Amino acid sequence: MFIDSIKIYVKAGDGGNGAVSFRREKYVAAGGPDGGDGGNGGNIIFRVDPGSNTLLAFRYKRKFVAMNGENGKGSKFHGKTAEDIYIMVPPGTLIRDPETHKIIHDMSQNDGADFVCCKGGRGGWGNRHFATPTRQVPMFAKSGTKGQEREVLLELKMLADVGLIGMPSVGKSSLLSVISSAKPKIADYHFTTLSPNLGVVSTGGETGFVAADIPGLIEGAADGAGLGHAFLRHVDRCRLLLHVVDISCFEGRDPIEDVKAINYELERYSPELATRPQIIVANKVDSLDESVVDVQAFEDFVDENGWEMIYVSAYTGENTEELVERVAERLKLLPPMIVYDSEYDDSDAYVGGGKDTTIRREGAKFIVEGEWLFNLVGQVNFENYESLEFFQKVLKKSGVFEELEANGCRDGDTVEIYDFEFDYVK
Repeated sequence: MFIDSIKIYVKAGDGGNGAVSFRREKYVAAGGPDGGDGGNGGNIIFRVDPGSNTLLAFRYKRKFVAMNGENGKGSKFHGKTAEDIYIMVPPGTLIRDPETHKIIHDMSQNDGADFVCCKGGRGGWGNRHFATPTRQVPMFAKSGTKGQEREVLLELKMLADVGLIGMPSVGKSSLLSVISSAKPKIADYHFTTLSPNLGVVSTGGETGFVAADIPGLIEGAADGAGLGHAFLRHVDRCRLLLHVVDISCFEGRDPIEDVKAINYELERYSPELATRPQIIVANKVDSLDESVVDVQAFEDFVDENGWEMIYVSAYTGENTEELVERVAERLKLLPPMIVYDSEYDDSDAYVGGGKDTTIRREGAKFIVEGEWLFNLVGQVNFENYESLEFFQKVLKKSGVFEELEANGCRDGDTVEIYDFEFDYVK
């Protein structure tokens, strides 16, 4: 079974709590506080698995939760930091927000480097951090912050330089098996191929390119007809399209109409995709009967649209080597494969979703609370300008400032959000 889109739940571990402890040894009358810090929670990290090309591994396991950090102990013993959880995904996987569908990260970026999706909570400080000349016996410590959690949508867009497109039974799989080391299923009936196949095509030495056989494109594919609706996304990254047609017209089809129909579906799916360069591959030339097929009309049609064309036979191997050479030369002139930039703002993780916020007034002070705010405060460095600016941006986008004003907060009033105080300025 081929799975290329699935939603999963991920949660990083919570940070351990700091300890309240005092040094007590023989001959030491008052040793002072020595509470250790809590350990950090485990992160959720996505990593590329080069040997995988499907999201099938997530069919039965869709929940990934990292361990919490250990609590601190006495004698300055820090809690143990929890281990990170690594989630293996195929190359080319997009991590999206399931609600907005914005791209959080493309696992093709930075050559497929690891991506920390959810950061573990920070361990809390032990009471030894809170000792001062006037507070020599602190009876409190800081709790660890909670780890980030979210649902994410994994969507696979295969990493292929070249995409083989065309109507069913025109010989896409046969051609892929001839020019590459791939061994796709081949049979003389429609929809033999039920999932995209990848093949590495060698062009001599250590050079080559990756080709993908995209199955199931028929008229109406953009609306879900056939299998094309499910697999059109795998053409998105392709730099060059090989449009395969059955030039022998063995099934009585018109190759001109077939090309028009497929290109129409590509344009409906993505106008940008329809502008990608194409090479028309007239397959099954070994069975061509020019007394039956109007070859000249087809060649004129191809010339009018400015496409290259080559006659090949996947069955006999005719012109397949020349096809590979042409493709390799064209790829040298084309821009690199598409890598998608992140569309997701970190502040979006704290906005919307029915997050509860409570505001109460104590004299001239307004106290704002909420579980999401507790997590946010634990991740903000209030000594850093950029971090503080991010904090203010989140408060504005999530409507906290509007709620404060609705509750009577005015310029100069004090606002407290979990030990962080500031004067409100509209």
